[in-house]
Amino acid sequence: MAGAATMALAPPEGRRIAVMGVCGGIGRALATALSQAGCEVVGLDRPAAFDTSPPPPCTTHVAVDATDTEALAKAFADIGPLDGLANLAGFSGTRTAVAETDPALWHEVVEGNLSSAFLVARSAIPCLLRGTDPSVVMVSSGLAAKAVPGYGPYAAAKAAVLSLTRVLAAEVAPDVRVNAVAPSAVETAFLMGGTGRPQRAIGFDREAYIANVPLARMAVAEDIVGPILFLLGPASAYMTGQTLHVNGGLITP
Repeated sequence: MAGAATMALAPPEGRRIAVMGVCGGIGRALATALSQAGCEVVGLDRPAAFDTSPPPPCTTHVAVDATDTEALAKAFADIGPLDGLANLAGFSGTRTAVAETDPALWHEVVEGNLSSAFLVARSAIPCLLRGTDPSVVMVSSGLAAKAVPGYGPYAAAKAAVLSLTRVLAAEVAPDVRVNAVAPSAVETAFLMGGTGRPQRAIGFDREAYIANVPLARMAVAEDIVGPILFLLGPASAYMTGQTLHVNGGLITP
């Protein structure tokens, strides 16, 4: 006979969750899952992303660039109280050795992955402090833990996102939980430069990659959604400052 009632893995029905990067493959799948769970979804993304890849129906759509300090502050002030935030903003540049990386590309990638994470968190925390059992999920990358030549600015930025996650978790506890998910490569537009960005080859060899994955396949967006829902929901109520690696066994840090 079952004991206590089974705890839901997703946020409870009626919770208000913001998804930054809602137009991307993972963002779209996450917004759909949250809506199906009865949550109110606030979907945010760059204006260009909304133009090229409209997200699934959300309660609210907000077009804002995650690197625009003033626009973000205004957007979250208008959004109001939140019970959760999933920050999926980010992209990778063309695969290039550090010694050959154009400084402009370095700054662009670091700004789009690390500075954006800081700015989104900074703008969202006042909203989360007004929510119910609020939780933040930052999305990093397995490249933060595994050194792969050619991904210097992206790997450095995503490793810093994990440090930022831990610092935020300590600063806003016990009022807000902050955790991270670090996915491997996922079958989304990200592999061609990112949603709403000019397509460009980033030097990713799919077949060679899969040959090294113990589970013998690429990740799909839904593989990442489950862990994010878990970290946003009540089943992870005693977790903060942690990172879930979701990579088919490719990296076991």
